[in-house]
Formats: sequence, C-alpha cells, structure tokens
Amino acid sequence: MSFLSLKNLNKQFGDFTAVRDMTLSIEKGEFVSLLGPSGCGKTTTLQMIAGLLEPTSGQILLDGRDISHTPPNKRGLGIVFQSYALFPHMSALDNVAFGLEMRGVGKAERQDRARKALEQVKLGQFMHRFPKEMSGGQRQRVALARALVIEPPVLLLDEPLSNLDAKLREDMRLELRLLQQEIGVTTILVTHDQEEALSMSDRIVVMKEGEMEQIAAPLDLYERPVSPFVSDFVGKTNLFNAEIIDADHVKVAEHILLLPGHGMVTGASMQLSIRPEKFALSPQGDGDEVQVEAAIFHGANWLYRVRGAMGELFVTQPNTGAPGFARGQTARLTWPDGALSMFAEAS
Repeated sequence: MSFLSLKNLNKQFGDFTAVRDMTLSIEKGEFVSLLGPSGCGKTTTLQMIAGLLEPTSGQILLDGRDISHTPPNKRGLGIVFQSYALFPHMSALDNVAFGLEMRGVGKAERQDRARKALEQVKLGQFMHRFPKEMSGGQRQRVALARALVIEPPVLLLDEPLSNLDAKLREDMRLELRLLQQEIGVTTILVTHDQEEALSMSDRIVVMKEGEMEQIAAPLDLYERPVSPFVSDFVGKTNLFNAEIIDADHVKVAEHILLLPGHGMVTGASMQLSIRPEKFALSPQGDGDEVQVEAAIFHGANWLYRVRGAMGELFVTQPNTGAPGFARGQTARLTWPDGALSMFAEAS
C-alpha cells in the first residue's frame, strides 16, 4: 500500500475545474514534485493535501487513513510556504519551537528539539537571531526546520526557493535534497522551475490545465516526454511540424528526414522534438548546412541560433575552451540516431 494516495481528486471553484480526476500514489520517503505553469492546479493540489482546501470530490489517504476532511492541524503535516511565514518578533529558536508548543510539548523538550532541528539545517549558531537579522537563505532554513521539528509524516513545500537569488537557490536545492534523503521524510514540492524539479525529485508530475500530463523519473521525463507540452516545458527543445512522406521518411519544411519505424500513414501530420544539446556543430564535414544567426556564451556552454533547411533551430554546445562559432558563420549540423522524439499530432 502506498504511503500517500490521491484518488480521483477533484476541485472546482464554481464552474471552473482547478484539479480534475487526479490519482497519484506516493511511497514512503519519496520526493515527488508537482511541476507546471501558473494555473495548472499544482498549488491547489498541495493545499488539498495540507487541508487548506476541501476537495470537491475524491479521497486523500495517508498511511491507509482517509484524511480528506481532517482539519489541517489534525493532519500533522509539515508545510514550508513561499513567504516562509516566520514570526518577526520571535528568534529562530522560538519560531522553530512554536509548533511544538502548540502541540503541548514541555519547554525543555521543545527547546532541545528546536536546537537540534536548527543544527540539522546548519543554523545552530544563528538560533538567537530574529528573521530581520537573517538572509533569505537563512530564513528559508528556519522555515524548513520549523516544518521538520514536528517530525511530520509528509513535508509539503510550496515553491520554497523562489525568493532566493540564482546561486543560493542552486545551493539550497542540493542541501534540501540531501537533508530529505538523510531524514527520509516523504516530500511533495510544488514548483514551476523545471531545473528545480529535475535536480531534486525521485518522480515528477507534470500538470497542465488541472490534469496530470505525465508522471516519470527525471531522466525518463526529459528523454522520453509523452507530448509536445512536456517536451517544451521540461527543458529547452526544438519542435517541428512534420508530414509523413512514406514508411521511412518525413518532411520538415523543405528537408526530408530518414525516420524509419514512425508507424504513421502517408500524408499524416506529426510533431518532432529534439533537445538543443543533442545537436553537434562542426565547421565542415557531413550534416546539414546551417548559418549561425546568434551566438551566446553561457560559461559552461554556448547557445546558438542557427538556420537551415529545417528552419530556425537552437543548439547548445559545451565550452571546450576554444572560440565558438561566430555570427554569420556557416557550419554543419548533425544529431545521433534516436535523438528525435515523435508525437502523433502536430499542434
């Protein structure tokens, strides 16, 4: 039996359906991310799990117990909000201990557990500081410690890293994931940041317009998307509309591609996707001739916009230390077999 189960979960606001027939099983200790654009239903789903919203229909089961209509304070779940929601007049120690106080834990025990929780998130030396005296990353850790100190069966994270700067956000992803693995707490993260989901999750649930579009491990999701939406939303990609020429060939713009085993009838439409990093650019040799229209240096890699027989393409190449291709330069473009993802319908 799964540790946390959502069964045919629905949420309506008047005539608007925010979440539709969501069924999901999460194992104990698993880290699952709900990923999608604004308005896709991911936060609504998290709020129903937390008890902050009542489901219109369906069930939420925690360790076999139906908690669909249990008040939030009776569920015992840990929640970290985007705003952190710390008490400004309390020290970090008192903020973390507050939840234990509300549960009737004695002062000595709650102070001891709060200290240990702050040490766990590497803030032991800052326990007497107030939120205004702490950085964004430190406040985020206080909020995390406050959620973990009650030893929740499930930790719910509502875009907890979105207020941090890029470098700190990247560091906190690693620290949060390592901490979650060390503690073993079942965790659900809501995010619109695909890099965040890919780097932290055991599985990712991609949501679109209130429904689950795909559930998969990060590598499977990235390499084998089930739809153009997933392919485009999870990482960068190049999407092409294609026409089936015969059993082995498709036409993209003015270019004929060899694509054996596509399984579609002649004259049908399909859509193809290929990640920018799957391409290889060479100054000469085999491959399609393209012209470099833009070259952007990102440090670890180069991003190129090129144009050829298939139209405009984006290409990512690793930085080897040598100069990259220049704007206006002609190059040869190749890609390995199996790099193209195929979708039955062109959008």
